[in-house]
Amino acid sequence: MAWQAPPAAGGAARRAMLGSMTSSATSDGTRSLGPADFAAPMDDRYFEDYHPGATYEYGHVLVTEQDIIDFARKFDPQPIHTDPAYAVTGPFGGLIASGWHSAGIMMRLIAGHYLSRVASLASPGVDELRWPSPLRPGDSVRARLTIVEARPSRSKPDRGIVRSECRLLTRDDRVVLQFVAINLVSLRDPAA
Repeated sequence: MAWQAPPAAGGAARRAMLGSMTSSATSDGTRSLGPADFAAPMDDRYFEDYHPGATYEYGHVLVTEQDIIDFARKFDPQPIHTDPAYAVTGPFGGLIASGWHSAGIMMRLIAGHYLSRVASLASPGVDELRWPSPLRPGDSVRARLTIVEARPSRSKPDRGIVRSECRLLTRDDRVVLQFVAINLVSLRDPAA
């Protein structure tokens, strides 16, 4: 089914249109890894469900050499990403994934588990984007998301702004991607 903008009114109408989707299972096999997940499922998650200080983890995604090469050939064709023989002579001593590949993996985990299916409106961007260490073939990664701020919008009373610290980590806790995401999220009941 192609994505459509949610109807303007009512959570029930949105849920009916999108069907029942929860964050406990995704088609790619990733899952919640933390001791707790959101109390509200993705098809009933609104601004009020994002609490500052809460941390969630989702994964794992195994990154293969072929994944790295395929992505880079299409989107970032530099030899440190596409040519294993050349990459051995480079500054990282071997093949590494494009930073944009790690960003794509992170976005898949965020969309599959963290964002609301009914109330996520858009993102005006990210801040502090960094790739502190390389993502390598054979790494298995997970997303760690911490809500650092959730505040009602000053100009639009039907939504709030959620800022989240996002990190993509390997099994040995090496950070391969980090940024602060900003999301606009509808209130459950804007009239209240």
